[in-house]
Amino acid sequence: MDGMLSQEEISALLNEPGVSDVGEQSLTDVERDAIGEVANISMGTAATTLSSLVNKKVDISTPVVSIAKWEDIVEAYERPCVFIRIGYTVGLDGTNVLVLKEHDVKVITDLMMGGDGTNLEGEIGEMHLSAICEAMNQMMGSAATSLSSMLNKMIDISPPTADIVDLTEALEGASIDSFLAGEFVRICFRMEIGDLVDSQIMQLYPFSFAKEMYSSISKNMEQETESIATGTGQQAAAASAPVSAPVNPAQSAPVMGQPMMSQPMMSQPMMGQPVMSQPVNVQPAQFQAFAQNISPALQSENIDLIMDVPLEVTVELGRTSKSIQEILDFVPGTIIELNKIAGEPIDVLVNGKYVAKGEVVVIEENFGVRITEIIK
Repeated sequence: MDGMLSQEEISALLNEPGVSDVGEQSLTDVERDAIGEVANISMGTAATTLSSLVNKKVDISTPVVSIAKWEDIVEAYERPCVFIRIGYTVGLDGTNVLVLKEHDVKVITDLMMGGDGTNLEGEIGEMHLSAICEAMNQMMGSAATSLSSMLNKMIDISPPTADIVDLTEALEGASIDSFLAGEFVRICFRMEIGDLVDSQIMQLYPFSFAKEMYSSISKNMEQETESIATGTGQQAAAASAPVSAPVNPAQSAPVMGQPMMSQPMMSQPMMGQPVMSQPVNVQPAQFQAFAQNISPALQSENIDLIMDVPLEVTVELGRTSKSIQEILDFVPGTIIELNKIAGEPIDVLVNGKYVAKGEVVVIEENFGVRITEIIK
């Protein structure tokens, strides 16, 4: 050992900290965190949209960002599975792939069609692919709206396309994007749909798309920082500028040789001197007295104005209190005991106000009430 370092050791020592090298391409920790935050917000919005489509509670966990190869997907996922391609047409340039398990697609499709999520017989067909594309179109459309707010620019997507992919087949034979032939960015989520689905979904980004997304986030953050700094500088300049009061020409000193115009003297309190308030004339308010005696004819005329107003008359046989459980146990034939004793007068209410007592009578085939007492 001569104490000299090899070229490999020198390269390892000079390698940047915070960089995760899985292969030929890599992401820094900052880029990884930024992409994970974007995916977290986007898929959170997408989960809300999916929940309204399937009428079930949908939970999508915090994403895990990593660098993967095709072999990693083959080892980790069931086969076959469904690849859903989403292309960005405005704001971002690139394509990402969403990977769903066959079972999950069948459950989502069945729920969207009004089922209970248990009709999973048969293989995935065109109907399943069309339904899952519609679901992804709405989900990723809402995610694009959230992304637009985050990046402060318009983001739009093309209609998604779906393919059934057997992961054991050769990559060249599958109808998927060529970027999966090398390394790519993998974002894993845990998705739960009620008690029907508890599995993992994946979102696959090409490195160029991930880098472009991070670049857009960084540029937007720089613009916001510059805007805040500019606003702070303007406020500081305004605070430090001398304040000049406008001068009234009428109050300025006369020019030499001109007579001084007579001005009324306005008493201005000086700093530290009390302000002298002038006396104010205060008098009690005077109102015309109301007439003490109103003629019976006028009273009758006023009452006549409301004689045709309808009032609701209610006869209350009795009351009682029951719990919700007891009410739910009601069946035809259930007897409810009231707080009235047999033969006791019933209550007569007008617009909910207790006004009289009475007794039940039968008039031909109808029930009636005979008033026995007026309540004052």
